[in-house]
Amino acid sequence: MPKEVLMESLGLSRATINRKVQREQTLSPQESERLMGMQALIGQVQAMIDINSPPEFDAAKWLATWLTAPLPALGGATPASFMDTVEGQKYVSNLLEMAQSGAYA
Repeated sequence: MPKEVLMESLGLSRATINRKVQREQTLSPQESERLMGMQALIGQVQAMIDINSPPEFDAAKWLATWLTAPLPALGGATPASFMDTVEGQKYVSNLLEMAQSGAYA
């Protein structure tokens, strides 16, 4: 996923991130929480595929593609459009869990 797309989906401004890097400042708790939520989703996908998928499967790449695809379960919206809040990330995580269990087809 291009960095700009990732930052936009997480509600992070490129200018703000660049400024914080230059000033060696940390992210705000809310920014950190959203970024860690994305990392958690990557880990969730990796755990889902570890059981039955080939070792070369790239969970981060698969998730990046999946996040940008419109889903009927979201009324045609993309999962990426929910990534800018912790609640939205939890909702996306639940969709992944339902897909893994077969609860959603």
